[in-house]
Amino acid sequence: MDKSERLSELIGHIYDAALDPTLWLDVLDGAARFVGGSASSLYFRDADGRRPDVAYQHGLDPRYVQTYINTYAVLDPTLTGYFFAKLEEPTATADVIAYAEFLQSRFYKEWARPQGLVDTANAMLERSATTAAGFVVFRHERDGLVDDATRGRMRLVVPHIRRAALIDKTLHLNEARSTVFAETFDSISAAMFLIDAGGRIVHANAAGNVMLDTADVLRAVAGRIVANDAQADLTLAEIFAAAADGDSAIGTRGIAVPLRAIAGDRFVAHVLPLTSGTRRRAGTSFGAAAALFVHKTALELPSRPEAIAEAYKLTPMELRVLLAVVGVGGVPDVAEVLGIAETTVKTHLGALYKKIGCSRQADLVKLIGGFSSPLAGRPTKPT
Repeated sequence: MDKSERLSELIGHIYDAALDPTLWLDVLDGAARFVGGSASSLYFRDADGRRPDVAYQHGLDPRYVQTYINTYAVLDPTLTGYFFAKLEEPTATADVIAYAEFLQSRFYKEWARPQGLVDTANAMLERSATTAAGFVVFRHERDGLVDDATRGRMRLVVPHIRRAALIDKTLHLNEARSTVFAETFDSISAAMFLIDAGGRIVHANAAGNVMLDTADVLRAVAGRIVANDAQADLTLAEIFAAAADGDSAIGTRGIAVPLRAIAGDRFVAHVLPLTSGTRRRAGTSFGAAAALFVHKTALELPSRPEAIAEAYKLTPMELRVLLAVVGVGGVPDVAEVLGIAETTVKTHLGALYKKIGCSRQADLVKLIGGFSSPLAGRPTKPT
């Protein structure tokens, strides 16, 4: 198969995995090979970059995955930079830290180098006040460092992985999947609809019917689903029409369509085409071209590190030092973790003290605590 055929087949498998999570391992294997890597992972983590949850991974030794979760996540010097990257944009190690510094880090020496890993292509899929999700392809020394070609291939697959991952997350609280598609609709808390190419509703779950009855976000007009927001309604209509022609026709549209309720609440819609792959069985039996998932969005506030960086005008390196001080401890340990000299750590600490208006590392810990609630505003100067 040529590149376009390989990509088309991979996209179909990605969307199938949204409804059947057992397919994710094969998807990650195919995605890693397509992008040009030896392994890949789909992960979730809290907004501080700690306590990662590797939802699905392929190609890494499970023992190293576990040691990353237990020990090395907090030592990974790239996480802060990756977290602030633009959604869907591929980011390599050298984009967030000087590569020479990365090679001196404890993380590289103890976790990456023993596996022969030299780089990663990372893409953020979701970011909120409390959590983040990403897709990463690991580059082995035989693959070399991430280059423009790698980034280009990542850009071809990441939007589709993002759509599938967001839908997978929506369905995660229960195991309702395509095998009993309509019968299990009512067990899903998110509003879900089966829609034909003309935008007509062919099936809705209980939550979907409640949403239509209240008519605050979506309503039914002559059997057709209509969004109260005119632009969103036009976008959805175009996506449903395109879905009839398969995955390639829908492209990257409909990954996360913002919706606003009449009362002002914000919702998001995800559209999954049902006319290709194993999903076709579910779609054909109901005459549906797409499945529409709608749920209320998380509180749209900056994450704790993002809020702190913005509030005090911190550079990425200053933020890395701040988080390392809180997570690791004193200057020698921070220097070892970040792979920089102790004098450099002290220089950044001096800048932090000046910007924040404090004089002790304990004050920095208090600062982080002051931002722990997503409803907290900027704390007062530490005392």
